[in-house]
Amino acid sequence: MLSRWHVHATGYANELRSLPDVVITAVWDEDQTRGKQWAEELGAEFVADLDTLLAREDVDAVCVNAPTNMHPEIMIAAAKAGKHIFTEKVMAITTKEAERIAKAVKDAGVKFCISFPHRTRPANLFAKKVVDEKLLGDITLMRVRNAHDGASSNWLPQYFYDPVQCGGGAMIDLGAHPMYLCRWILGKPLRITSMFNSFTNRPVEDNAVCVIEFENGAIAVVETSFVSKSSPFSLELYGTKGSLFVGGSENRVKLISDELATKISGWMMPSQLPEPLPSPIQQWVNGILRGSEIHFGVEDGVQLTELMEAAYISYREERMVEFSEIEHL
Repeated sequence: MLSRWHVHATGYANELRSLPDVVITAVWDEDQTRGKQWAEELGAEFVADLDTLLAREDVDAVCVNAPTNMHPEIMIAAAKAGKHIFTEKVMAITTKEAERIAKAVKDAGVKFCISFPHRTRPANLFAKKVVDEKLLGDITLMRVRNAHDGASSNWLPQYFYDPVQCGGGAMIDLGAHPMYLCRWILGKPLRITSMFNSFTNRPVEDNAVCVIEFENGAIAVVETSFVSKSSPFSLELYGTKGSLFVGGSENRVKLISDELATKISGWMMPSQLPEPLPSPIQQWVNGILRGSEIHFGVEDGVQLTELMEAAYISYREERMVEFSEIEHL
């Protein structure tokens, strides 16, 4: 386990410990006090030096939950040491950094998974299927909202508002889920504009919206917040032949489609959704041990970072940003 910095680190460790073929052997943390305490909880050894940990023969793979600005150095070192890599999102703060990680992973031939849990969920898998099968015709607009009250209710750690460690606030953290869902469903983006503010007057944004235009002509609205109480996840898709609603206060899936009008008139609720995919952690472990598919690899990680980098340029420079402007290796 490489750092307990991220709020999801404990959950990943618990899930790994629950798997029959996994043993947590060592912990490294940039905060030695926190790392030593965690290692004791896990019954593992704390290793203060990262290179020493990566050289250990009883470490086959690493789970990265370190500050985002440390991701490139940690993951490139892990790849060069031949360790399989799981990482919390986002992969890196800039696209060039993400591409450096991707190159190291490919050169080393190690397994890689980034945590995109919303892409494992039945309702979102259904949305992808509906779009791919053209049940909504051509998509004109997609809206995804993912928000909580971590800042307004003060339950997020204070370092989540550190612009250097995090690279941003609500959008780069919680907003990652709407971002990768839009990229997955709509394809390649063309341009983006951002409106961020800090409702709680912290150093990073806690309330944020991005508007993205895609190559296929669709527009996506990505909404996120650390200052929204009781804000259910919602995904909406609008097309030339119908609409789809996922989530909301009733947590339902509702569809209307001209393509289905001869069989079903008006709004329908599907009686069966796709089976969920294994969790990202399970995909990663199964990919390492059994060669099964990992659905969220380095290319997905680079694509998410590209979206985030452009979003923050738009916010800082107060302008619309073309994705052709983003620097690559």
